[in-house]
Amino acid sequence: MKQPHNAFKAGLARGEKQIGLWLSLADAYVAEMVAAAGFDWLLIDAEHGPNDLRSVLAQLQAIAPYPVSPIVRPVTGDTALIKQYLDAGVQSLLVPMVHSAAQAAAVVAATRYAPRGTRGVGGAMSRVTRWSRVDDYVAHAHDEICVLVQAESKEAMADLAAIAAVDGVDGVFFGPADLSASMGHLGEFDHPEVLAAIDAGIATVLAAGKAPGIISTDPKVSERYLQRGARFVAVGVEADLLINAAVALAARFKR
Repeated sequence: MKQPHNAFKAGLARGEKQIGLWLSLADAYVAEMVAAAGFDWLLIDAEHGPNDLRSVLAQLQAIAPYPVSPIVRPVTGDTALIKQYLDAGVQSLLVPMVHSAAQAAAVVAATRYAPRGTRGVGGAMSRVTRWSRVDDYVAHAHDEICVLVQAESKEAMADLAAIAAVDGVDGVFFGPADLSASMGHLGEFDHPEVLAAIDAGIATVLAAGKAPGIISTDPKVSERYLQRGARFVAVGVEADLLINAAVALAARFKR
């Protein structure tokens, strides 16, 4: 048996633009509901969403039958935590709060077996190897692992060219919320200085031959970033969609 193909990683390598949706409700039933909506990828958020390894696994299993790529954002880039996610079958990771090239290199190392990295070998009886049914998994595991790091601080933006140049980093995702706060514009995602920094960052990542990514729930802003060259863009959050629809429906009948 061959290991599953990572369509998201392959799309980034071809320079394709891929549209995603954020999953923050930590619920497999909800994940399956939107898995066939037509998005290219779904982000399972374990940084700010109330997810743990078990709930992430349940969502991976719910999404698996559908033509959409799951990405998981852990709460941190901890080597041991990354090992657990990879053994559970996660192929694409979005690691938050990466402030330097050295930190990005450590994240990549956590996804590679020795001598190329620090990932522990011991997943023979794990989901990622289909319980030892995947042919020669350890030799080819990294081929289908996609490493995305988040640049969301002034320090990261200052070291961005070096972060993007790290071998094994497939893409750099800009976090507008934390970046705006780091720049002294808390809550002002569309502040001119923040937009200019992200525009310059997208250009820097593209120049390194890597894929820039970002999130915006404002369609006009999402379109703007796509025009600037962003390759993977989250255009909504499932909780936001639910809340907005519920509020609008209630307002219609209680006006």
